[in-house]
Amino acid sequence: MAFVDPPNSVASGSRIASLADQCVQCGLCLPHCPTYRVSRNEAESPRGRIALARALASGSLADTGSASTHLDHCLSCMSCENVCPSQVQYGELLQEVRELRPVQSPFLRRLQPWLAKPSRLRAAVAVMRAVRADRWLLGAMRRWMPNSPLTKAAHELPALPPAISLPELTRSLGETSRGRIGLMLGCVASAFDRDTHAASIRLLTALGYDVVIAPGQGCCGALARHAGHKDDAKAMAEKTRAALMGVKPDSVLVSASGCFDTVRDLTLAKSGIAVHDALSFIAADSALSTLRFRPLQKKAALHVACTQTSIAGSASSMRRLLDLVPELKVLPMDEQPKCCGASGSYFLDFPEMSQPLRAAKLAQIETLAPDVVLSANIGCRLYLGNGLRQNGSGLGVMHPLALLAEQLELD
Repeated sequence: MAFVDPPNSVASGSRIASLADQCVQCGLCLPHCPTYRVSRNEAESPRGRIALARALASGSLADTGSASTHLDHCLSCMSCENVCPSQVQYGELLQEVRELRPVQSPFLRRLQPWLAKPSRLRAAVAVMRAVRADRWLLGAMRRWMPNSPLTKAAHELPALPPAISLPELTRSLGETSRGRIGLMLGCVASAFDRDTHAASIRLLTALGYDVVIAPGQGCCGALARHAGHKDDAKAMAEKTRAALMGVKPDSVLVSASGCFDTVRDLTLAKSGIAVHDALSFIAADSALSTLRFRPLQKKAALHVACTQTSIAGSASSMRRLLDLVPELKVLPMDEQPKCCGASGSYFLDFPEMSQPLRAAKLAQIETLAPDVVLSANIGCRLYLGNGLRQNGSGLGVMHPLALLAEQLELD
């Protein structure tokens, strides 16, 4: 672990040691840690990772590879930080560690050009949709390159989404606009979460807002940032920042809970533009009481992403919004395990950890026997949807805003 190479390594090592010293090793975090739940290995727990980080930063432990692998295995769900009685700043510690020694993610490196320019990803999806690649691609890859990492990734290729056009500006349905809202489209979400973005536009214009889509926006930098690739994250964030500021929104809404903190703390930090989680913003709007929603006699399994609980704080807002749909029966999924295992490109790099976590969530869904599954983070939505499809289930996974917009009644 290269704590001695970067110019700032001494200061960072000291900061890591200081943060690690906050931990009293009580172990109350262990039952809440997804990777400890899978492995029952102390090194795969927050307490174990804090001890490893302290030892590596001080030089008292040489990294033979296994220590940094345990650190890489952290899902960054922050469930430990939420329950820590000593208020250990685990998230900050983990970020310090990863900026000195980024997560070794071969898939993230392969994805980086697509994240930096999501228009490429959208074009690729359009071509795949045109040639019906979902019918033959995986079979062909298994036949011709069975041991390739790309074949492994293709097994988790999401279902191709329908083509949905998003206008750059959609005017308020009211006589006067209540404000100008910018939508953060993201990278993967810009191709696979367009139904959510279209739903956000439908709801926001009904509430009286103009909605603007900034051309040229791309990745907020979240995947690279959380993996410790600081310069890559900054470069992507700066491009998206310029695009969003160019359309002069009053606020920017983020519908993917996993991107929320990066958009707020990096992409639009000190920009003067307010950043809101889309669910929380809409749930708190005073005009929401003027909207009407059609009844829906269905059961919905509600998945609360770890980033909703730990970062965006939108879980209660999501539930309040769903309660507006008459006759909809919301079935909350068990909070354990705390993470579904998606976590950016984690599910590609560490399937031995991610797949048991997803399997537990899929078992919960099967027990609840819903008509639809709801999840507010694009990574969770795709990963759970892939698992359901691989199991032969016909269930779809929707963003709660998409369901809400479907039931919205307009005069």
